[in-house]
Amino acid sequence: MSMATGAQANRHLQELSIFHDVAKALTSSLDLDSILQTIMEKMAEYFRPDTWSLLMVDEEREELYFAIAVGTASEALKNVRLKVGEGIAGWVAKHGERLVVPDVMNDPRFAKRIDEMTKWETRSIICVPLRSKHRVLGVIQLVNVNMKHFNDQEVFFLQSLCDYAAIAIENARSVERIQELTITDDCTGLFNARHLYKTLETEVYRSSRFGYEFTVLFIDLDHFKQVNDTHGHLIGSKLLNEIGYLIKAQLRLIDYAFRYGGDEFVVLLPQTGKEAATVVAKRLRDSMRSSMFCSEEGLNLNVRASIGLATYPHDAKTPHDVIRQADEMMYLVKNTTRDNIGIAQRGVMK
Repeated sequence: MSMATGAQANRHLQELSIFHDVAKALTSSLDLDSILQTIMEKMAEYFRPDTWSLLMVDEEREELYFAIAVGTASEALKNVRLKVGEGIAGWVAKHGERLVVPDVMNDPRFAKRIDEMTKWETRSIICVPLRSKHRVLGVIQLVNVNMKHFNDQEVFFLQSLCDYAAIAIENARSVERIQELTITDDCTGLFNARHLYKTLETEVYRSSRFGYEFTVLFIDLDHFKQVNDTHGHLIGSKLLNEIGYLIKAQLRLIDYAFRYGGDEFVVLLPQTGKEAATVVAKRLRDSMRSSMFCSEEGLNLNVRASIGLATYPHDAKTPHDVIRQADEMMYLVKNTTRDNIGIAQRGVMK
């Protein structure tokens, strides 16, 4: 067995173990940064470039920016942006084809300005596009790789790693998009906590602009855990669903109801001051007192709630603060009488 084939076999083993590590990263983590970091580190370990980077395409501005850069010049690259089409990486982003440039001085596409900024000397560049179905998501760039060993097999390996990176980016983006789309909670059909903060921000902006008040009710069911423990989770979910329905039935069209988590609900009453909001809170408290839940299941459960109430701008000026104040008032009720209403700056209702 000659030296050459021995080295090739080692190289092959190294490739297999890298693929194994990358596949593990892809399946075990949804965190895009850590997946890309793994892919980039493995690439560096294999190709040993002087510096290497992952440039992402900013589609709106038609520019490339350095998402990950490693090597002597990485600090200088943090704020650098290339136009799509500028330099070798820009050309690759624009055309979606990989480029292997053994000597950049002979390539008119090379952008000298980056070298001038980073004070390093680029001799060779290997640039591979990260492609999704219809567009280039980014470019991986390896600078000053030893070109003596760079053959078709290496190119194929590099391309495979880049395909993995593209899949990771595409997956992370669709997960993000799916999460953005889900603003309702499956169990109750009410809006969820993520949508609560978005809505509150809009409401604070609107109310400060037009001089409106708005009020938040924080509702926590009393002894909900006992229902779960006694009757099981399916009944617990059914109960939450019915209570969500009851809350909604007490509200106007411009009001919002959210399931905050567990057995907590939040109601947002736009253009509503403390007095009017207290009327709504009492209505909710009284309808809880007089309702029977899970009747179809033959249970006729009666559940009460502790309710906290805070008004913008009197009690708080930011979304988080309004929630915090209403939450604190709910806890005050929870820790004293339960089945009642706590009003910011006024205490528990007599």
